[in-house]
Amino acid sequence: MDYATLEEDRLWELYRRTADIHIRNEIIVRYAPLVKYVAGKVSVTLPSMVEYRDLVGYGTFGLLDAIEKFDPQKHVKFKTYAVTRIRGAIYDHLRELDWVPRSIRRKTKQIERAIAKLESQLGRPANDEEIAKEMGIERKELLKIMAKVASSSILSLQEIWPMNSEAEGYTIEDSLESMRIENPDLVLEREEIRKVVFEALQELPEKEKKVMVLYYYENLTLREIGKILEVTESRVSQLHTKAILRLRAKLSNKKRGII
Repeated sequence: MDYATLEEDRLWELYRRTADIHIRNEIIVRYAPLVKYVAGKVSVTLPSMVEYRDLVGYGTFGLLDAIEKFDPQKHVKFKTYAVTRIRGAIYDHLRELDWVPRSIRRKTKQIERAIAKLESQLGRPANDEEIAKEMGIERKELLKIMAKVASSSILSLQEIWPMNSEAEGYTIEDSLESMRIENPDLVLEREEIRKVVFEALQELPEKEKKVMVLYYYENLTLREIGKILEVTESRVSQLHTKAILRLRAKLSNKKRGII
């Protein structure tokens, strides 16, 4: 049989029924460009020391994982599901390398703590001037630090939105597959985290929220988002960084009651 001519639904039906390696190979071939797309999208937010071809390699593991775990009965498009898995695999491997300088990690934590404190007190998103004042620095210096954090760190929704074997497949808008945890306490904990992150997303400043939705849900590149928002790619990167730090700060404020 010529699997290359089969429609996607029929291909998945056959693969789930037979686990035929030839069908699996056809699926890999069809979605290999998706790995390159996600790797390219991630690479623009990373330092030049990170090789694009390495990202493709990491992403391929995510594609293979997605193929094995995808359930057509969940009524989610494989492309949508695979993007989550590919991106997750890339970030997982990058974190294992642990190449981010300690100074950057320290600065990231300082900004995160300042945001957490301010937004807990203010009940709204803190602006750059307020964050800078809390840290005892000028706004200009804060923006310089933000730029270093954005270019040197792995800041992703993956860090605060669980995408592992215990809580699988979340996008910003919805769950891509059901929980697979037998422990009711863990199910409740993950669901509460999901709720907190979703609510925090709604409370982001408008531009930061748009960046998050366009980047993670619409799967646009930073350059594409910049064109839509009519700002530079570096500005989009800055907005993305601030949004992630706000979300991590929000979650840290909630953790005492969750975890």
